[in-house]
Amino acid sequence: MKNLLTVFAFAVTMLLGVQTTTAQQLSQDNDRPEVIAKTETAKITEALNLNGDQSRAIFRALVAKEVNYQKHVNGKNASDATVKANKEKFDASLNEAMKKTLSAEQYAQWVKMNN
Repeated sequence: MKNLLTVFAFAVTMLLGVQTTTAQQLSQDNDRPEVIAKTETAKITEALNLNGDQSRAIFRALVAKEVNYQKHVNGKNASDATVKANKEKFDASLNEAMKKTLSAEQYAQWVKMNN
């Protein structure tokens, strides 16, 4: 009987521990570049009526921007010259990718959305 209670207590403890770990993991996923880029891509795709190839290219460009921002811009001193230069470089890279991927009309709408 004592062994049965020990096994039951152990199982309950493990079950509660797994739920806590899962809850922590879900909150951390929102900060990942892929999740941020997917959300932004969905908004842009809906607003600009993009096709599949355009959506994939935009997603890749946004992931690259988010990764670079997280490495070189986020959490750093915004008034630092290096941080400003990196931010401008990453924004210009995204802008160039958008210009290459989108039609002229879609690009103009995207610029209006971001300003």
